[in-house]
Amino acid sequence: MTTRTVKISAGVGAVALALVAVTTGASFAGETPAPRAALAPADSFLGGAPTVPATLVPPAGNVLTSVFKAKGVQVYGCGTGTWTLTEPAATLAGLNLKPLRPATALHFRGPSWESDEDGTLVEGTAPVSAPSATPNSIPQLLVTAKLTRGTGVFGGVTFIQRLDTAGGTAPTTACAAGDTTAVPYKAVYRFFKKS
Repeated sequence: MTTRTVKISAGVGAVALALVAVTTGASFAGETPAPRAALAPADSFLGGAPTVPATLVPPAGNVLTSVFKAKGVQVYGCGTGTWTLTEPAATLAGLNLKPLRPATALHFRGPSWESDEDGTLVEGTAPVSAPSATPNSIPQLLVTAKLTRGTGVFGGVTFIQRLDTAGGTAPTTACAAGDTTAVPYKAVYRFFKKS
């Protein structure tokens, strides 16, 4: 009985090893592993391609030119007994894709995004929203550019996506006129220009 158990365990171990090798792309002596598809720089930066709801895809002819991870707050003020969004305030760190290089920016009232490296700016309007995949989070958006300034990172931007949102929703508590609060949030912003 002991011999059988050892043989079964060894067989199970060999199958498990083969499965691990196949799923990780490992090879055994004399075998060449199958090539893996390389991630685009933007997807590699994000840890994989984001899931984009169909309603948040820019029209054909617009290409992705930069991608950023944002961390900040959504600022809410109390007017008539309820919390209302006043402005976002966030720092963005990411990549400009052409030429490929690191980039940083600020996000603030407007909504506006400004490169803190080259001073270019884009201001958005007419957001289209889709629910976040994360419960109790601000919606994902596709924002149309209303105006741009400069020729660098944000010069000529046509659309902005806000994806993978986490946090940032208005408080559900009562408030008094004049109260303000800042609710932390994270998101991915992707910027597009005409091809």
